[in-house]
Amino acid sequence: MFVGHYAVSLALKSVEKKASLGLLFIAVQFLDIVFFPLTLLGVEKFRLVENFTESSHFELLYMPFSHSLFAVILWTIAIFVLIRYLLVYKSGKHFKVAAVLALAVFSHWWLDLIVHTPDLPLTFADANKYGFGLWQHAFATYLLEAVLLIFGLFFYMKSTANIEPTSGVLAKYGMPIFVVLLLAINVINIFGPLSAQDTNQSMAVSALAAYFILAVIAWWVDRKRQRR
Repeated sequence: MFVGHYAVSLALKSVEKKASLGLLFIAVQFLDIVFFPLTLLGVEKFRLVENFTESSHFELLYMPFSHSLFAVILWTIAIFVLIRYLLVYKSGKHFKVAAVLALAVFSHWWLDLIVHTPDLPLTFADANKYGFGLWQHAFATYLLEAVLLIFGLFFYMKSTANIEPTSGVLAKYGMPIFVVLLLAINVINIFGPLSAQDTNQSMAVSALAAYFILAVIAWWVDRKRQRR
């Protein structure tokens, strides 16, 4: 799953206005942000196989430190502690900010469980792997991610308003336009072919760049709106 994870970011922003939408975009992809550097270091492993499933060219071989359920629980706790006690402002009211960011991290594994083929372990050494395999059906995968993202947008727009009544197009329509962009990107992500130039290294770097660029865009667009 790719853009469907951002539905959680938009929904959680509607729960806690002080949580940065940019950080929420990073949080929902945090497990992959850990995974790809580990693959570049040779610690975790994937292989590019064209049409490995209808929705993905990734055969995910080994990822216990980023994507096992036990690792996810540890990462979730670590993010909560980091935000709650080290990075968050001094007003003392940011338990909820830390909680929603931690929940964003935790949500990734459960959404992956729906779409992945059985490649998600429970522990570092678990030989049994899990995944319901929706990636075997490209249209269903795209539809699920689109529905999730649109629901996330609905909650976000309902809980925010233009900063000023005379705000421009970006404040009024920036987030819906951004969501349309995400849905367009996901068409390429799910239905696009594997290029002959694609390598593990180039895919890892491009994925990491995409996560951070999209987070910056989300942060920028969100600055134009305020809590209702």
